Amino acid sequence: MTTSEDRSEARHEGPDETRTRVHVFRDDALGDHDAVSLAEAIRRGEVSAAEAARDAAARVRAADARLHAVEAHLDLPAREPGTGGALAGVPTFVKDNTDYQGLPSGHGSLAFRPRTAGRHAPFTRQFLSTGVTVLGKTRLPEFGFNASTEYEEGEPVRNPWHTGHSAGGSSGGSAALVAAGAVPIAHANDGGGSIRIPAACCGLVGLKPTRGRVVANAQGRQLPIDLVTDGVVSRSVRDSAAFLAAAEEHWRNPKLPPVGLVEGPPGRPLRIGLLVDSPNGVRSDDDTRTAVTETAQRLERLGHTVEPVDLALDPRFTDDFLTYWGLLSFLIGVTGRRIGDDFDRHRMDGLSRGLREMYVARWRSTPGVLRRLKRTRFAYAAAFRGLDVILSPVLAHTTPRLGHLNPAVPYATLVERLVDYVAFTPVNNVVGTPSISVPADHTTPDGLPVGVMFSGRPGAERTLLELAFALEADRPFRRIQDV
Repeated sequence: MTTSEDRSEARHEGPDETRTRVHVFRDDALGDHDAVSLAEAIRRGEVSAAEAARDAAARVRAADARLHAVEAHLDLPAREPGTGGALAGVPTFVKDNTDYQGLPSGHGSLAFRPRTAGRHAPFTRQFLSTGVTVLGKTRLPEFGFNASTEYEEGEPVRNPWHTGHSAGGSSGGSAALVAAGAVPIAHANDGGGSIRIPAACCGLVGLKPTRGRVVANAQGRQLPIDLVTDGVVSRSVRDSAAFLAAAEEHWRNPKLPPVGLVEGPPGRPLRIGLLVDSPNGVRSDDDTRTAVTETAQRLERLGHTVEPVDLALDPRFTDDFLTYWGLLSFLIGVTGRRIGDDFDRHRMDGLSRGLREMYVARWRSTPGVLRRLKRTRFAYAAAFRGLDVILSPVLAHTTPRLGHLNPAVPYATLVERLVDYVAFTPVNNVVGTPSISVPADHTTPDGLPVGVMFSGRPGAERTLLELAFALEADRPFRRIQDV
């Protein structure tokens, strides 16, 4: 095993550097395959799982010298795929907040020395049941709190479309590897947008499943509101669909309707609500508005009905969500020795410390915060009356330059920036509903992707995937290797 300390030196890129794109697509066993087509090639015997893992490892090391996306490499020979698993032999990575036996889980933090995991987390077992071959773990911001994978010390994770910009967070390491072509699919999880945000920043597909759709982690089950759901980031809709169908073969929640394998657009016209500006009052920037309104026009051309919608959240929703986020940071500070004997909450980064201190000042409001957040489901359900899906931005403005959301930024300024950026995704985490980010046809003037988001009722992953399939079939998503 090698860790982030073993990374090659990379040239530091300042804020005024001209655009630099990084991709590692090449003529090897992976080629231009997405996960589904690579698994098919392995099943047909055109390439072996060992060849795919070998070539992916070479791509990862080449990409990581520039992107700094990997926390740990697992230096083990790839196993040949068994008879099961729709994604058998596909190389991938696990995010470094989820236990993988034999590797430490560092959670992006310098506040402790992580222990080596003695066994796989429940979701890791579900992920492995799809047949994937894990090559290591990807980086995230400390405890997944930030919307950009940056650190007070050390290199940030860089966006392969433009290395001076953020790859998003908290699943930024996974998104950077997939977008650059190092692996076709990677684990991600989402507690406030952490699948959808990096997918939007890196031009990927990112589905946050319904709460309870995949196996829950032990920590989340103990919280008053379980915000976090696991999933993947991928380059194609069919990869995200194939993952979810394969994960259901391992375990399916009997309280939710089965998704099954989604393979194409919906067979009926849908009624879609259009939400351009955030319910918390943040106005989307011009590129984001253009991306969403042009997507709405495409959907109408495809036969769907699009109409404005109002999501009338409690005016205190943003403050309540931040208070709950602060509670999570406080609990980490109190229980940190469970993940590392030398845990020191004073070594947590500026964002984590600021959230904790904010919660300590507000802790008496906890019962009201929890009550109001739990009632958000009523406003969400009301917005869906007569609708199948809501279309919105993923983020209120386009991908920022590195440094804008660095945890070294003074806490009050950083939180204000986060509120003005992460203005759409948290409601799905609070309510527990599914939501998917897909690349819009519109890009920024300097070529960065812009994501749009479809949100649905509880259990409506099939509808979201079908609608994403319709957009991809109408106009294939832009590929970094073709730009």
